[in-house]
Formats: sequence, C-alpha cells, structure tokens
Amino acid sequence: MKISMERATLLRAVAQAQSVVERRNTIPILANVLIEAEGDTVSFRATDLDIEVLDRANAQVEKAGGTTVSAVTLHEIVRKLPDGALVVLASDEAAGRLTVSAGRSNFSLATLPKEDFPVMASSEYGTNFKARADVLRRLFDKSKFAISTEETRYYLNGVYMHVSDSEDGRVLRCVATDGHRLARIDAALPAGAEEMPGVIVPRKTVGELRKLLDDDEMEIAVSVSETKVRFATPDITLTSKVIDGTFPDYTRVIPQGNSRKLEVDASDFAKAVDRVATVSSERSRAVKMQLDEDRLVLSVNAPDSGNAEEELAVAYGDERLEIGFNAKYLLEIASQVDRENAVFLFNSSGDPTLMREGSDTSAVYVVMPMRV
Repeated sequence: MKISMERATLLRAVAQAQSVVERRNTIPILANVLIEAEGDTVSFRATDLDIEVLDRANAQVEKAGGTTVSAVTLHEIVRKLPDGALVVLASDEAAGRLTVSAGRSNFSLATLPKEDFPVMASSEYGTNFKARADVLRRLFDKSKFAISTEETRYYLNGVYMHVSDSEDGRVLRCVATDGHRLARIDAALPAGAEEMPGVIVPRKTVGELRKLLDDDEMEIAVSVSETKVRFATPDITLTSKVIDGTFPDYTRVIPQGNSRKLEVDASDFAKAVDRVATVSSERSRAVKMQLDEDRLVLSVNAPDSGNAEEELAVAYGDERLEIGFNAKYLLEIASQVDRENAVFLFNSSGDPTLMREGSDTSAVYVVMPMRV
C-alpha cells in the first residue's frame, strides 16, 4: 500500500479513530487503526469491540492495500507534522512496517496483519431514518449530564433513545437519569423512525457521536436494531452496541402536580449558585433556596469554611418555601437552559422538583431535593 494525503485531512480521520481506541489493551491489535486504500479513497477503522468508527477520506492512492498500525502513535506523529505538509504512507508487508514521511521527516512504525483486525458484524437494522445534526446534538447534549456513572446500575450508563407520545403527538425522545436527576428531551419524530425499538446508547458512544454533529445542516443517517445503533455521515460511520438492559419507567419519576412556580433568569441563577457554592469545599454541598413573594435567597452553610448568601429578584407568587439541592446538580441543570428564563415547579421541600425552559415543554428536567 502506498498513499499520499494532505496533513489536515489525515489528522481529522486519524483523530476520530484514535479516540475510540482504549489506552490499555490486552489484545494488541485493538490498539491499532486499520488503514485500507482503494480507488481514490482511504478508510480508517478503529474499534474497542463495543464501538467501531470508520472514517473515509480522499487520497492519492499509488498502490491499493491495507495494514494496521498503532492509532495513538500515528495520530501523535501526524499532529506534530507542519501544517500543509503532504504525508506519504507506505507499507511493507514483508518487513511488517509502515513508513510515514513528510518533507524531511521519516518514521517507521511496526504493523500487525490486517487479517487479524476484528470488524464489527453488520447487523440487520430494522429502522433507518435521517435526522439533522443540530437536532441530534440537542437531544444528546442536553441529556448526557444526567447519565449515571454507577456500574452496578449499568442500564443507566447511557441515554435512552426511543419513540414516545407527548402533548404534541409522537416524538423522538432521549432520557437520562442517575436516580438524583433526570433529563427528558423531545424532538419531532423523523420519517421512518415510527417503529424504532427503544435503545440505551452508551456514555462513550454519546461522546464519540458528538464529534459527528458539528455541522448544523448535515443530515445524519441513523440505523437502529435491537442490539446496535449506527450514525453515519457521508465520511464517517459510527457503529455501537447498545446497553443490554431495560431502562426503568422514568414517567413515574416526573412529577405531575407541582403547582408552586418560580421563574428566574437562567444565567443570573447559575452564576449566583456558583458564587454561593464557592465557600463549600465539598462539591455535593447543599444550596438552600428560600422562596418568598418575588424573592429568592440562595445560601450555603459550611461550618468548616464559612457561609454565603445571595438574593435574586424572581417571579414567585406562592406560599413561602425552603428547599435544598446539591449545588453541582443545580448548576448542571441551569446550564442546559438556552432561553432566558428557567421555570421551576415545586410541590414541597421533600418532593422532586421539575424544571423547564420558559414555556417550552420539549425539554424537562427533574432534580431530587436534599435535606438542609
């Protein structure tokens, strides 16, 4: 195999591949990227056996063929080459080496046979639809903060993507929860997604998917089966196993009767919570919210380091309420609000609180209170 590629194109392709590779591997070939050249296209494939990413790029192919080489090492080399450099990759199968050359720089890297590289079996996808990148980005970006990191409840270690009913009809919905907070985000149901099985997209896949979603106008082809999910742009295909488990009935957690309504400027609120939480060394310290007629007092009491208090002018017309929340959870939820106003709906100091963005019901957040 012998190919020539512009550095920027090569770097983009290798960067996506190397991020999927696990740093510690018991199987040496899993640290490698499979490079295959044919026609005028080169493909770069990497996997950790749960996720596979395939990146295609244009190149001058002098000799078709393929090899596998350390993804991290190749990425580091290309990253350090000068901008605008033309990079030549040439493999010598007999010697088991890949030569990387650009200008006066030459590298010789050990390779492993491409025949040993595990390619993820392609599954029969029962559901295929297209969605715009900005729609998918909103669904996953706004829900991923609530993904659980607790390995014992592995079925919460991802975002549950499924079709559901809302007040405005059927929607494509993403839900994540860790038992302390929950995010539920809706988008219009794309054509072809009506029969989609509900799948739990793992945390790592959500992180890798984010890299495909920067171009707002890009159409992403989504394919879903019972065991796998695939997201594809014309150049990159990301395939992932889904979490084999049942996502809990989250509808039971979303409070329906919360009638005490607080409306506050989301950005002012987030900054105020951040300021009062400064006095606490523990990130999980409770922030106390005292609500009175059009007035909110945020306070933190940390006996070992001090206390803090800040008052905000808000819209609140219900009876007096004192409620406490984990400062970190409040900040994460407040930072999801794109609109000016965050609306909190309370029941009592011991019940889950609902938050949404202004009058928009397509994004709903639930957070459990703390004792203060």
